[in-house]
Amino acid sequence: MNMEEILLKRTKNIDKLIEKYLPRKYDKKSMEMTGGKPVYEYNLTAPTEAIAKPVWDLLDRGGKRWRPALLLMIIDALGKNSKEFEEFAIIPEVIHNSTLVHDDIEDQSETRRGKPCLHKLFGEDIAINVGDAMYFLPIKVLMLNKNKLTKDQLIKSYEIYAQEMINVSIGQGMDIAWHKGIANADVITENEYLQMCAYKTGCLARMAAKLGACLAGADENTITKLGILAESIGVAFQIQDDILSLTGEEFQKKKGYGEDIHEGKRTLMVVYTLSRANAEDREKLLEILNMHTWDTSLIKKAVDILEKYNAFDYAKNRARTIIESAWKDAEALLKESPAKNELKAFAYYLIDRKI
Repeated sequence: MNMEEILLKRTKNIDKLIEKYLPRKYDKKSMEMTGGKPVYEYNLTAPTEAIAKPVWDLLDRGGKRWRPALLLMIIDALGKNSKEFEEFAIIPEVIHNSTLVHDDIEDQSETRRGKPCLHKLFGEDIAINVGDAMYFLPIKVLMLNKNKLTKDQLIKSYEIYAQEMINVSIGQGMDIAWHKGIANADVITENEYLQMCAYKTGCLARMAAKLGACLAGADENTITKLGILAESIGVAFQIQDDILSLTGEEFQKKKGYGEDIHEGKRTLMVVYTLSRANAEDREKLLEILNMHTWDTSLIKKAVDILEKYNAFDYAKNRARTIIESAWKDAEALLKESPAKNELKAFAYYLIDRKI
């Protein structure tokens, strides 16, 4: 099963569907769809330059688009036809990209997907507003397609959307507090770290799965358990991302080397090592993390300490255990089908990928 081809097939129409709700250039019709009829008069150039242009500058750079694929896979695995709900799949993807815009500003990053970050190209004021807009614009999918849903489905969809937007901010706040050293970052437990990931990275996967299950007419128990499966996929995805950022040559060609060390981030590898290292290694690792350095020799020294304590192997195995446990709980909810097999293959693909 070639997961790259499956993802490409699943998401080939995603950008076209996003464009329906976030146009590349605003005209009167798209402005009225987005903001309602004007009381006075719309200026179409301003939103095009300050919203549409930067949005599509980022989206056109690509990305895995795995969150919309997950939403569609869940619908099919529950025995419904995902083609009837394709437009809903753009919701987690647009929100995911909005978090990237905000992350880059908060981390003062230079590049994203091989180009300067939006705040470097357009300014922080425009980038902040674009990120905010992309948090809320996907709600138009629910508003304009409510006739496809029952009243209960619509209410549940809004609840899922709102709760996960709260969660992503909590997770981001935890991450920032730790790498800024303002919240006992040196004594984080593994479970505390994993909960941060569940909030920050797991939430949009969880949103995708729970929305998919809701759209498929699943009961509350099924929605919850498939949400936990997706959360686990998101957490494992983050762990693999953190591993690849320090060990994956192909990954580093696209995203650079050592950014997590530079930012002082407490990844699972760091948390694991700090709990096991001798006093000298622990002190040195913390010193490098707290320097926020780009010195490659120091970053390499930090990586050497992580490797000394087999932190990368531990993290890889932990990610797999998380997926296996979540799949075991969710598997019984799904009837045997090619769609179920595809969903399982997808879950494991995200922790075995090289980029």
